[in-house]
Order: sequence, then structure tokens, then C-alpha cells
Amino acid sequence: MRLQPIITSLLENDLYKFSMGQAVYHQFSDYKTTWSFKCRNKDVKFTAGMVDEIREQIRAYCELKFTEEELAYLDDIQWIKGSYVDFLRLWQPRFQDFEINTDAECGLSIETKGTWLNTSMYEIPTLAIVNEVYFRMNYSYEELIESFKERLEEKIKWLAEGRYRLFMFSEFGLRRRLSAQAQELAVRSFAKKDIGESKFIGTSNVYLARKYHVKPVGTMAHEWIMCVGQGNHKYNPAYSNWFALDAWVKEYGVLNGTALTDAITTACFLKDFQLTFATLFNGVRHDSGDPIEWGETMIDHYRKLGIDARQKTLLFSDSLDFEKADKIFRHFEGRANVAFGIGTYLSNDTCAAPLNIVMKTTRCNGQDVAKISDTDGKGMCRNPAYIEYLKRCIDWRMQHE
Repeated sequence: MRLQPIITSLLENDLYKFSMGQAVYHQFSDYKTTWSFKCRNKDVKFTAGMVDEIREQIRAYCELKFTEEELAYLDDIQWIKGSYVDFLRLWQPRFQDFEINTDAECGLSIETKGTWLNTSMYEIPTLAIVNEVYFRMNYSYEELIESFKERLEEKIKWLAEGRYRLFMFSEFGLRRRLSAQAQELAVRSFAKKDIGESKFIGTSNVYLARKYHVKPVGTMAHEWIMCVGQGNHKYNPAYSNWFALDAWVKEYGVLNGTALTDAITTACFLKDFQLTFATLFNGVRHDSGDPIEWGETMIDHYRKLGIDARQKTLLFSDSLDFEKADKIFRHFEGRANVAFGIGTYLSNDTCAAPLNIVMKTTRCNGQDVAKISDTDGKGMCRNPAYIEYLKRCIDWRMQHE
């Protein structure tokens, strides 16, 4: 490797990988998935040297194991069970699950295949590695980190002076961070410095949450709804949300409950998010579509169910900055508990444009899977025929129920 190891702990992952991982371990341990990398930036090219470095960084990541101190930290989280901790004590990433080459328009192709238990855990560390390698090898990193520090200090000043009010927010930037150094600076700064009336809750990065004694934050991602609802070929995929929410409640009851609404459109989600689920889950997460319209829809849905939305959390996490978050908070203040998960804006705001890279589940148990979000272009499926099939299933349900 030309660089120092980028991922140095298996805790350096988003919390929802552990919450989903535990449920997968207990209920879907035989499921197999394929994940595919995509760079959405049209002007970005990865050199052969970058690809070699990414490969060696991933190889080094696959040598890691959990320490007993790390496992003890996980064991102290209320909803994590001892059986899952024991599994993690034995678990290790497998380099054999990765296919890494230059066969892509951007110059970098990554695909992982294997059990869902394994491949789900690879997504976030892989993206963090790709980001850091790209920015360290394509730019003057010292210039980037200096511009990052300047902008970070400005953000803290804005909050301290009351220019923006966010109420509650968390840092969600591991997958698209400039570097491990940059993300740690952000978490440490927001945890330690005066930020006025706004409240920094924690971070999705479990490693940094442990290090800085803040809350690890995260519940479920789109993969959960896609794989639970579409991985069993006997299921009608238009009911993906029901199967996914039901399995989540079996695992956690009333704990750890923030439901993601837009895996197959929020409109279809609401068909299944009726009184029982709406009562058991403590809130919902927005990740596509207009945030104000979505929030109004959710408050109205709770009202129709006889639930006071002020007792529920609306978590916003779609491409946020402080200005957007402030606008959303002011709109819904006093009508619901509003919280924000802010990613790239906190972990990769520099003089260089951030990468728009993703790694998505594209197959489960040998069959295509897809998401149909509330914003066009956010999905990723290699089979257009499957997308059309999924859309027809959703449309039929929406028109006939």
C-alpha cells in the first residue's frame, strides 16, 4: 500500500449495518446477495494506481477482527443480543468475496458476492476506502484538509451564533467522507464545542461514537426492505415493506425503530404502515423526494391513525446542509420531533467536489432486486425488465387496494 491503512477497526462501519446484521443473522442467515459499485460523477476517472491501492486497502481491511473491548461496547447497546456478539467474535471479512478491476467507464469496478451476512458489512468500509484513496491520490490532500477545517469552523460558528437551528442532528458521513481524519475532526468538534441551541446527538460511525462517547445512530437501510421483501421469490414485491417491518418487529419489538419509507415509494409504504407498525416504530426516515411534502404526508398519516405526531420522530437524511435542515426544522417545529442525519456536508465539504458513489444490492438469492424511490435516478438495478415488473406490481396494488 502507498497509503496508511484507511479502515483500522471493524467498528468503523455505520450502526445500521449492525442492526440489520443481527436481524439477518437470526432470520435470513442463508440469504445470498450481490452488491455493485457505481460512480455517478461523469467526469471522474480512477487510475490504475488508484485501483491497485483500493484493492490493497480492502485486502488490509479483510485482515481485521473485532477486539474484546469492541465486542463489549456492542454488547452494552440495549438491542444487541449476546448471540450476535458471539457471531461477531468469529466473523471476519473475506477478500475472496470481492471482484475488483478496471472494467467500468469510471475506471473502477467493484462487485461483492456471498452471504448477506458478509456482503452487507462490506459496503460502507469499501466506499470510505474508495473516497480516501481518490482524494489523497488525485489532489493535494493538505490543501483539501485545510479547506475542510476552515469550512468546519464556519459551520460551528453559524450554529453557535444562531444563524441556523437544527434542534437534533447526527453525522452520517462515513461512506462519502474526505478521510478518516476529516470525519473524526467533525465528530470531535460538534461533540466538544458550543453549537448554540442545536443539539449534536451522535454519529453513524460506531468507532467514533465509542471514541467520543456520543450516541451511535442508525436503524435500517434500503437493502433491508429490498432483500426481505424481494429475496423470497414467493413474495409479491409490492408488499416488501410489510414483510420487512414485520421481520424487524420480530427482532426488536419496540426497540430500535425508525422505518425507512421510500424503498418502493412512500405512497406504497403507507399502505403497510398502519396502526400497529405506526405505533411500534418511534419514527420514520426521509431519504428522497421533497422533504416538506413528505413530512406533511407523514403528519397527516399519523393524524388519520389517531397518533399524535409530536410523539414521533421525522428523521431527514437526504443530501442535507444546514440551510436545508434549518428550513425543514422551522416548518415542522412543534408539530413533530424533527431530527437530521447529515452526511457529505459534514464529512467532505472542501474546495473539491465530493464523489457521488454508491454500492447497492443488485441481486438477492439469484434474483434481481431494486428500489423505486421518491426521486428518479436513485435506484440501481441491472435488469430493466425487473424494474418494470416491480413498478407494475406497485401500480396494481395502489390502484386496487
